[in-house]
Amino acid sequence: MSGINRQSDEGASLQIGPTDEGMVRLYIASDKIDLPMDFTPDEAREIAEELMAAANIAAK
Repeated sequence: MSGINRQSDEGASLQIGPTDEGMVRLYIASDKIDLPMDFTPDEAREIAEELMAAANIAAK
């Protein structure tokens, strides 16, 4: 079972960038998965805030 606290040896690449349609795309790729996820700019900002909050907690 996977989850946030589960360790894994799986590797994947992450690409982040704008699309031609005004969305922000997170693109995750590995040998087993090819997953594009599109978000509105507001959703992307919210995700960025959540990432910063998690990074701050992890750094403590």
